[in-house]
Amino acid sequence: MKYIVPVGVLVVLGGITWWLVQPPKAQAPMLESNVELMESAKSLEIQTEDAVAYFTDAKGFYAEPKEAGVYPGVVMIHENRGLRPEIKQAAEELAKEGYRVLAVDLYKGTVMETQDEARAYREKYNQTEGLANMQAAVTYLENKGAEKIASLGWCFGGRQSVELAISGTPLDATVVYYGGGMATTTDKLAAIKWPVLGVFGDQDQVIPLSEVEAFKTSLNQLGVQNEIYIYPGVGHAFANPSNPNFAPEPTADAWQKTLAFLEANLK
Repeated sequence: MKYIVPVGVLVVLGGITWWLVQPPKAQAPMLESNVELMESAKSLEIQTEDAVAYFTDAKGFYAEPKEAGVYPGVVMIHENRGLRPEIKQAAEELAKEGYRVLAVDLYKGTVMETQDEARAYREKYNQTEGLANMQAAVTYLENKGAEKIASLGWCFGGRQSVELAISGTPLDATVVYYGGGMATTTDKLAAIKWPVLGVFGDQDQVIPLSEVEAFKTSLNQLGVQNEIYIYPGVGHAFANPSNPNFAPEPTADAWQKTLAFLEANLK
């Protein structure tokens, strides 16, 4: 696996050795979106399609390279406020790296501005239907020609990325950014037979480090290859520019890790 070990310090939590990541300390720019942080090194020309009907009452956002070829697929899963513009931008940036990306719509067109709205809507979310939605996204990418497929999600989407992985749906990689309430025990994670990348913050108010530790411990016990990174001094949803916890430097660093992970396991 091609991977560059980041600058950091080794710490031991619960008998497990972790990399506590320390991104460069250069002055962080003020950004309104993640586009500048996610700028593609390859910058392939892409084409996009909005309102893709891939599942009942759901309209996703699809992006792929314009040049014909065999490209792996990524099911991209939004946070708890729905399929917002920043998720579509992330899909575009990832497509420029040579992927077919379907940003799913688990909320059937509902998009929210506040966390109060999001929490209220989250209570209505049907996990069984949501899983069927993501499985339909996998099928959509397979029909597009993707021979290898990963899931990638943030926050609510991070948990959903894990839910898809443990559903029995075959994948080739799973990426989870601070997925609160995700499965952490070996009995629930046993279905995963492919590498996992996890990104978390040590000041996350939603996900205690004990949960992250249990997740990694179970993956290790199951023999699942995993890369779990904890960023110091950042809280929940630190990779979302519309969140008060937004941290540009850790976000950029985590995105590069994500690209390296997908490159190693899908290409």
